[in-house]
Amino acid sequence: MTAKGIYIYGIVPNLYSTEMFRSLEGSGVYAIPFQNISAIVSDRLDIEPEPLSRESLGYLLVHHQKTVEELQRKGFSMLIPMRLGKVVESKQEVIKILTNGYDLIITTLQKIENLLEIDLVATWGNFPGILQEIAGHPDIAAMKADLLKKSGTLTQIDQVSVGMLVQEKLKEKNAKVELNILDSLSAICIDIKMHEVMNDEMVTNSALLIKNNMQEKVDQIINQLDEEYEGLLNFKLVGPLPCYSFFTLEIKELDPEHVSQAKKDLELREETSDTEIKQAYLKKAKLFHPDVHIENGDKENFNRINKAYHTMLNYSAAARQSSKDDPISLAKEKIIENLILVKIKD
Repeated sequence: MTAKGIYIYGIVPNLYSTEMFRSLEGSGVYAIPFQNISAIVSDRLDIEPEPLSRESLGYLLVHHQKTVEELQRKGFSMLIPMRLGKVVESKQEVIKILTNGYDLIITTLQKIENLLEIDLVATWGNFPGILQEIAGHPDIAAMKADLLKKSGTLTQIDQVSVGMLVQEKLKEKNAKVELNILDSLSAICIDIKMHEVMNDEMVTNSALLIKNNMQEKVDQIINQLDEEYEGLLNFKLVGPLPCYSFFTLEIKELDPEHVSQAKKDLELREETSDTEIKQAYLKKAKLFHPDVHIENGDKENFNRINKAYHTMLNYSAAARQSSKDDPISLAKEKIIENLILVKIKD
């Protein structure tokens, strides 16, 4: 059964003109303001229960990115994207997120001012030719020669061994080329993040964080690299984009029962601090750590204590977003108030 909800695309500052916010009318999205920031959202009547099917996830990803990038094209250049798929039940929950994450959001907006992301993919233009080149590597030739001396022919097992060495040499070549590409770009980038490559043909799948005025310089360097590799590589640049890879907001909703259980597992008082949480964890962990008690180590209890520790760290971070009080309260009514943690996605 589907349910009504509010889908959050991202957060923008309220420094943009009234006309710009009015331009959202008729686009299916609107702003929910809080102080000097706004969440850009849409009403959803077709929210599926998690986990989403692959087809639904693919549709949502395209819709999410298309909407965020359209906002950027409209002029909302300072935009912190929300992690894909964040749905809440009411406007009040949106305001709660903005309230709890306010300090982090403001700090992040200051960081991304005049910054943008460019995504870079480089693939081999003639991948079979690259494999043929690697097959002629001296190490591979020597392996083949040694194997042929033994039996006069390459068995199926021998061919697997040769294939594994080819794979290793290809990875080495790709890593060397990727390093050269990213080194060439590093001087003009604020940061670079490497994403997982999709296949052996792909040399790099990277995100570049740059200043707004560096887009032309990126193009120049890519053209130079294209000449350096004599057209052997296909370069694809996508952007400008919001800073997806570097500053995406994530909302972590804590379970009050898990927080209460963590308090019990670590034997914490009604009021505690980060220092006390860490001390309680270390004390408990020593009792159960398998490496400390090789014969009597209790892995199940160690994992339980480890989970409790991370639950309490998340709760502490959430509590400090809504209140600067120290120590933090673990009273039941306070736990209910502090169940939303707003963070930058790792």
